[in-house]
Amino acid sequence: MKLRMTTSRRVALVTGAGRGIGRGIACALAREGFAVVVNDLDHNEELQTTVSIIREAGGEVEAVPADISDIPHHREFVDRVWRAFGDLDCLVNNAGISVAKRGDMLDVSPESFDRLVAVNLRGPFFLTQEVARRMIDAPSKAFRSIITISSANTEMASIDRAEYCISKIGLSMMTQLFALRLATHGINVYEIRPGVIETAMTAVARERYQARYDQGFTPINRWGQPADVAQAVATLASGALAFSTGEVIHVDGGLNIKAL
Repeated sequence: MKLRMTTSRRVALVTGAGRGIGRGIACALAREGFAVVVNDLDHNEELQTTVSIIREAGGEVEAVPADISDIPHHREFVDRVWRAFGDLDCLVNNAGISVAKRGDMLDVSPESFDRLVAVNLRGPFFLTQEVARRMIDAPSKAFRSIITISSANTEMASIDRAEYCISKIGLSMMTQLFALRLATHGINVYEIRPGVIETAMTAVARERYQARYDQGFTPINRWGQPADVAQAVATLASGALAFSTGEVIHVDGGLNIKAL
């Protein structure tokens, strides 16, 4: 893989960028003027499609595949990310998985629980830790941010995927903790909380959600799209909300609003 050593653009890393929300985020950041490092489990066809889309639009992009749950290799992974464009201004923690099978929470196995936590919470925490250390060691005048994609399930319980909900609520506290720790270093930290977004992950429950939309599920009553989440990420990464940190941005059509 050919790696470019420097760029005049700001640089972002997007994990889980092979498809869906991650691909949308990577493309939006490229349009915003970022050089983008895109990550997924391996150098697969989906990740290459993301690379092709960005390059065909004139953007700078490099693919750095890695498993974010493989914590012993985080240092090597971040080294490769940094070498791609010589810097890093924005980390987007997007990679995540859903439950292998929805079902009764009384039947959740330790294996399923550990798998969800390893990918959705443990991996992002330690990756953020590694990236934050590098950012602190290499100060920059550019606006820097760490943006984590959580879920409406941080505050809405789904008993058919309990371990997923638990992994996501951890990300919310992680955001607040890193926001406090990193503010004095000029690194802003945000959480984006999507609602029901039309992706491969929600396809298994499409009929269930569509039935709810048919009855008026959310105030803005439509399926969310990856582009909706991507636009929120691009806005935060641009520095448009530079006097905010630790904030939760809901991208859910108003699903979170409590109404009588």
